[in-house]
Amino acid sequence: MAADRFIPYRKQDIIEMCIGEIGQQESPESFRQFSGLLASFIHFEYHSVLESLKNDYAPFDPNSDTRKLKTLSAEQRNQYRNSFADNFSKLLDAANFEKVTTQDLQEALTEESLFKVRLEVEFDDFEHVVFYRRGESQLSETITSLWGLRKQTINFTNYDRVAVFITLKDKSHFERKNKLPIGFEPGSTIIKLFQNVPKADLEMLFPNSEVRMRRIDKMIIGASAVVGGAIVLVTKLGASILLLAALIGFWLGWRDESVEMTQQHFLSFGIGVGVLGGFVFKEWSKFKNRKIKFMKALSDNLYFKNLDNNAGVFHTLTDAAEEEDFKEAILAYTFLNKAPAGLSADELDREIESWFTDKYQCKLDFEISDALGKLERMQIIECRQDKYYSLSLKEAKHRLDTQWDNFFSYNK
Repeated sequence: MAADRFIPYRKQDIIEMCIGEIGQQESPESFRQFSGLLASFIHFEYHSVLESLKNDYAPFDPNSDTRKLKTLSAEQRNQYRNSFADNFSKLLDAANFEKVTTQDLQEALTEESLFKVRLEVEFDDFEHVVFYRRGESQLSETITSLWGLRKQTINFTNYDRVAVFITLKDKSHFERKNKLPIGFEPGSTIIKLFQNVPKADLEMLFPNSEVRMRRIDKMIIGASAVVGGAIVLVTKLGASILLLAALIGFWLGWRDESVEMTQQHFLSFGIGVGVLGGFVFKEWSKFKNRKIKFMKALSDNLYFKNLDNNAGVFHTLTDAAEEEDFKEAILAYTFLNKAPAGLSADELDREIESWFTDKYQCKLDFEISDALGKLERMQIIECRQDKYYSLSLKEAKHRLDTQWDNFFSYNK
């Protein structure tokens, strides 16, 4: 399994870890001041990202509670949608999410669900489908069957976070099918964020997934119905059916001996038919109840796995991207600050990844290019002959403070 780009520690924990690395070179309080300036700088940059996403998503937001000032043309809607999709993809990349490949989705559809639920998805209903995930781990779970008599340990791939980006087709598509989507508006863009999703159960995140009976469940119910039905026919209707068959045979001329049907015979036959009807209804109810049980299992799991929806998702992801950017920048600065002779990009990358592996038993793929790009843009590191050098903590704070003061320079 490839190492993840995600840094699985809180921002505040990373600050304390970095303070432990600078030792006596700088005072902890001075480093915390620098961290506060750096965090504020990055937060300000992401404010414009969030505003852009809100504006681009507004025409498609199914939860909007504001009035529309003007009606957009189809071309304008497409421009907003394309702009949103592009910026949303960049945001997910900044938050260190990985795109779920088509192969992963196909494997999810073919693998057996951990929740013993078979789902079907009509992909034809979607204009655009993209899944992203962050945090991949191998887990195991014990599954019980045969009323708890059989236990089986299943190993599976689990995604800590899954973001779903789906655009439904327009209303005309669903009208042709004579089946409008339940709970979703045709042409809308749906964004959802989930936690702890097994790879084999990715299909349950689609908005139009429908529960289907598995073959084993159909066999169990079918076998029970056949055996039970045979018993009812033999015990309750056997004699009446033979008598009725003989009567029909006499009417059709297939037999010469006459058959007499008494009131008692008709009463017995009626009771038998009633018992058979009750049995059929019972088996049908059993089938429906089993399906309802599966739907409840699905809804229960989605209820506890759902983290956010629609506009709330990119608010959450903006915060996540902001934190990842901060953690990458503060780590890169800290290790450059520890190396007065400077480090190349590859050396710095190996240094940080080895530090996480050796000291915290955490294997990750550090985004060195992102970290160095941010620090260079903030002008608190310098590159000379392919080696990077950090400004002193005092100079770095002064540089960030000066830039902060000049964010808004309007002519009077």
